[in-house]
Amino acid sequence: MLKHGQFCWQELATDDLEGAKKFYSEMFGWNIKAGGGADAPMEYSEFQLGDDYPMGGMYQKPPEMPAPPHWISYVSVDDVDASAAKAAELGGSVVVPPTDIPNVGRFAVIKDPSGAAFSIVKLMEHGEA
Repeated sequence: MLKHGQFCWQELATDDLEGAKKFYSEMFGWNIKAGGGADAPMEYSEFQLGDDYPMGGMYQKPPEMPAPPHWISYVSVDDVDASAAKAAELGGSVVVPPTDIPNVGRFAVIKDPSGAAFSIVKLMEHGEA
């Protein structure tokens, strides 16, 4: 089980999805597992170490996203809404408000007071809907 405050996922937003798949699989030996499904809002792929250890993901950065290609880290929290509110109280800003990810959990994107971005996430327990 993930603990509050534990880094738990890394995610790449890229302008070249196919190029990133090739680069990271050849660079580190990561397997790429397609995800999302036909009804997903975007193509999403997971990075896996071996066949059964998912450790991150990537997606094609939409044109409206102003940031250049980048990695973002996810930190596990007990309550996304409360943690986002606390970040704002401490001088950070909420870039993406608490949002549900179907079949995954709930997340938000935060910037610390210096402007460094990270995400917070509460993953669903197995069996939750």
